[in-house]
Amino acid sequence: MARVSRGKPAPAPDLEAGTGREAQRRRTRKAIVEATIGLLGGSRTPSVDEIARAADVSRRTVYLHFPSLDQLLLDATAGALSQADIDAALDATTAALDPTTADGDAVARVDALARGLLGSADDTLPLGRQLVRLTVAPADDRAAGAQPRRGYRRIEWIRRALEPARGRLSEEQFERLVSALSLVLGWEAMIVLRDVCGLDSAEEAATIRWAARALVDAALAEADPSASPNRP
Repeated sequence: MARVSRGKPAPAPDLEAGTGREAQRRRTRKAIVEATIGLLGGSRTPSVDEIARAADVSRRTVYLHFPSLDQLLLDATAGALSQADIDAALDATTAALDPTTADGDAVARVDALARGLLGSADDTLPLGRQLVRLTVAPADDRAAGAQPRRGYRRIEWIRRALEPARGRLSEEQFERLVSALSLVLGWEAMIVLRDVCGLDSAEEAATIRWAARALVDAALAEADPSASPNRP
């Protein structure tokens, strides 16, 4: 007799956060990090077992997403420091925009995301440097198709910022733009601009914001060549 699963039904594809297994991985990772943030409010460092119970996942699942407790604690701390600022920046920009100008909305929201990330960089970049060091996968890990160990939060923010332009882009164009923006909106870009290019904070901010706007404009122009960008 076939065994009947009594678990929860599989989630429907979520276009805003990706589809299928990828979306489920992001939701699970987010639940683990949010549970960790909640536990960090106490007077001691939580254990992996405590985090797993709070997130309603197994200890093994925690380690599938975060190979070490240090990496998880760094990720949670960075998220706690930046989440409120970035959410506030996106919400304020959304409230001030004209809903009839979807293209401008997307550019302004991406710029707000860039400003939010840059505004919290003094607090989060040192943690980001440690996360980059901990999460650089060895060659055999990459060959095995291991999933990214950081950046899920960044992808969610980028998708949210670009939502007004989704109707103008094909799914392929939208996903390519999300991936392209992930190259310039994050710790890796800040590290390159500071350590390799030697830019100061003002130059760094101007470069990241310019690159993000340029990518959005290029994607929209590709989707509709007759529409010329009209940016200040």
